[in-house]
Amino acid sequence: MPALSPDLRKALLNLPQKEKDQLLTRLVSQDAVLTEQLSYRLLEGDDALEERRQRLRTQVDDPVRGYHQTPNDLLHIVRQLQARLAYHTRITGDLFGEVELTLRLLTNVLRHQPEAVARLHGPNQPLLQHLARRTHETLKQASKLHEDYLVELEPATNELLTLLYASAAAPLARELGVPIVTR
Repeated sequence: MPALSPDLRKALLNLPQKEKDQLLTRLVSQDAVLTEQLSYRLLEGDDALEERRQRLRTQVDDPVRGYHQTPNDLLHIVRQLQARLAYHTRITGDLFGEVELTLRLLTNVLRHQPEAVARLHGPNQPLLQHLARRTHETLKQASKLHEDYLVELEPATNELLTLLYASAAAPLARELGVPIVTR
């Protein structure tokens, strides 16, 4: 986005308040993400973040259970859910929620889809590569959080790592340098 020239900036700031308000509302309405961010910050109540997290928990828990035609179907669902988690963070700035829910998503896949993560070959390989890579990325994200959050996430992280290293994704995780346990 190009920066405003000093002259234009000065002229904009000197506009009457009513014109500035009209321009602001027109500009904000053109950006859907900004509109949702402002709606979240200005209109939703104090419980909004936890309500959003709870809706995402439900979405994360449901689709990974049950039968999937192929591991690629499951991979497609996992990627869609991760996009929703990233969007949640973009709107709310909730990095802790994204990390927590990603750990939950990956753990659910490893726990509820044992046949999809049992062998490292053919159609299972893209899913296993994704699980190992995403675990690695999530641990990097988690390392940016405050120490108190890391303590809170430690049981979920260790459960994920245990399941990951018990699956066929273990060699991929080792190759990426994913630790066997935290701390």
